[in-house]
Amino acid sequence: MTIAALSSLPSYDGAELVIPAPGAGPGNWAGAASAVLVDGVFWLTWRNRRPLSDGRGVTVSVARSTDGVRFETVTEVHRDQFGCESLERPVLVPLPEGGWRLYLSCATWDSKHWWVDSLTADTVPGLPEGNRQVIHPGSDAVAVKDPVIAVDPVTQTWQMWLCCHPLTEPGHEDRMTTRYLTSTDGLEWHDGGEVLAGRPGRWDARGARVTTVVSRDPLVILYDGRADAESNWYETTGVARWDGSRLVADAEAAPVTSPHSDGAFRYASAVPLPDGGTRYYVEAAREDGAHDLITLVR
Repeated sequence: MTIAALSSLPSYDGAELVIPAPGAGPGNWAGAASAVLVDGVFWLTWRNRRPLSDGRGVTVSVARSTDGVRFETVTEVHRDQFGCESLERPVLVPLPEGGWRLYLSCATWDSKHWWVDSLTADTVPGLPEGNRQVIHPGSDAVAVKDPVIAVDPVTQTWQMWLCCHPLTEPGHEDRMTTRYLTSTDGLEWHDGGEVLAGRPGRWDARGARVTTVVSRDPLVILYDGRADAESNWYETTGVARWDGSRLVADAEAAPVTSPHSDGAFRYASAVPLPDGGTRYYVEAAREDGAHDLITLVR
C-alpha cells in the first residue's frame, strides 16, 4: 500500500480550526490530541503548550462535541497534579466495563525522562479526582511518552504503541522509536518489542512515532517522523503498514506537511465515522509559527 492508495490520508487542504494555539508565535501549541466517538459524541483531549520560558505543557483539556468541530470543555488536568515539568500527548479511553481512563505523558523535572501515568473515573468530569496509577515508569535508559491506545473489538485485548526515547547518549535524547505492548486491563502491560523506527537517509531518519491507527485489517497506521534533531517539535506525517512482524513505512512517498512556517503536521488522530469516512484531528503549524489543532474529514 502506498500513500497514494490510502484515500483517507489527511492533509491541510479543507481543514477546520478546532482549538487555536494558546498564544501567538513559536512554542505556543494546541495539539498532541486524541479523540474517540462514543454514542454520537466526539470526545477530544489535547495538551496546551507554551514556550519553554512560559511553562511548556501546562494543562491537558478534555472536551465534547456532537459535530466534531465545535467543542465544549468538560474538565482539565494541570501538570502540578503529577509533579511533572510538562504534559504531552493524552489519551482518553472509554472502559469496556464502564467509566473512563485518561492516559498522560509526564516529563520529569530537569531531565529528558518521561513516564506514562493515568487517571480512572466513572465519569469524564470526575477524571481529575480519579484513581491514579503509573502505567509505564520509563527508566534511566529510556523515556516513554505519547501512547496510542486501542481495545481490539474482537479479542478485547488492549493494544499500545509507545514512543520511546533513548537516554544513553547525552544530546541525542530526541531520537525516537515505537514499541508495541498488550494488556488485559489497560493497566499492566506486556512489551512486545520495537515495531517502528526511522530509516537512515530518509525524511524520518531521526525517529518514528506511531500516532494513530487508520485500519485494523490490514493494520495501517500514521506516524510522525523527522530527519534531524533540529526538526524536533516539527514532525510531519507518514504512513506504514504491518508486514507480519513490524510496521513498514511507505518506501517512496514524501510526508504530509503544513504549508506554513515550520511545516509541522503531527500527532494525527483518526476517528472512524458511521458513514465510512474518517475524521482526523492534527496539530498543524500556522503562519506565525504557533500550532493549532485542526480537523478534517476524508
